[in-house]
Amino acid sequence: MALTKVSTGVVDMSGNTGALEIAKGTTATRPATPSLGTLRSNTTDHTMEVYTSTGWQALKEGGYVIIPLTVYYLVIAGGGGSGGASHYAGSSGGGGAGGYLTNMGGSSFDAGSGAITVTVGNGGNAGGFAGSGNQAISYKGDPGQNSVFSSIVATGGGFGGAGDDNASNSLGGPGGSGGGSGARQATNTTFGVATATPSQGSNGGVSFGSFSGNPGRFGGGGGGSYSAGANASASSSGNGGAATSNNITGSDVDYAKGGNAISATGAQSSNAAANTGDGADGSKAPNTLQDLTGANGGSGVVILRYPNSYQINFTVGASPAFSSSNATVGTDTVTTIMAGSGTITFSLV
Repeated sequence: MALTKVSTGVVDMSGNTGALEIAKGTTATRPATPSLGTLRSNTTDHTMEVYTSTGWQALKEGGYVIIPLTVYYLVIAGGGGSGGASHYAGSSGGGGAGGYLTNMGGSSFDAGSGAITVTVGNGGNAGGFAGSGNQAISYKGDPGQNSVFSSIVATGGGFGGAGDDNASNSLGGPGGSGGGSGARQATNTTFGVATATPSQGSNGGVSFGSFSGNPGRFGGGGGGSYSAGANASASSSGNGGAATSNNITGSDVDYAKGGNAISATGAQSSNAAANTGDGADGSKAPNTLQDLTGANGGSGVVILRYPNSYQINFTVGASPAFSSSNATVGTDTVTTIMAGSGTITFSLV
């Protein structure tokens, strides 16, 4: 049957009992900026889609209503590493927790239809020491790395200061949550500050110094996502600030705790757990010619919760490669991304 032109821009096909085959192609071959209202068949997603002011959107079956893709997120950065501890200077400060950002309990995030950047930040490395005996120098830890979901950037936790009489080595660093200051002969009055805007965590604690020897030199706790790190006293080091509980996975889990500054003489701290964003605990050197390293902060995590009519597609060749797991919570899918950096897309199942 021939097509009938009714007027400018209008074609009458009402007499045709067949079907109209329109332009089609994969997601990768979409026109970048076509006219609003452009229709095409997506052979990747097996959907009809229309170009809107927010990009390409799938058409809902049975009508022209656009299916919304809304996402809840929890983005946690890597926690800060703690500093080393010299034998004559006491304990190092706790690492600051990685930045904590979430929209659970608030407005969902419109994920649109394009590629989204995702990065899971590593925890900061431990501070070490150089030399030996009275010449030993301890070094502060490294800050945690940022985690990213689209425009959401969680800032890495601040490093814990070293237990060292060098003032610059002993100060805790800034970050999502600030690191605690390490011990030295003089009391530190400066702590690592939570620098991110909007707020992603809390400040670290200050150390206590004494000329009476190592037992009187204690470090400050690293800041946590929920509360500040505690200051040291004349008798003990400060504990790390508290974590924040989040139920994006369907159950309450704590994330982003500040590292403790250990009080026990001769205690070597352990690395913080992966995918928590926790700051590392500090170490406390004994009153002998022995020096200790700090510990590594916990790596971050990106957790996404979205309608189970959609799925996540991970970029091939991401570096480092993505590592993830899925779980079903009611009518939602929860994807936990434990490691990796690259881009993701969402498509209908």
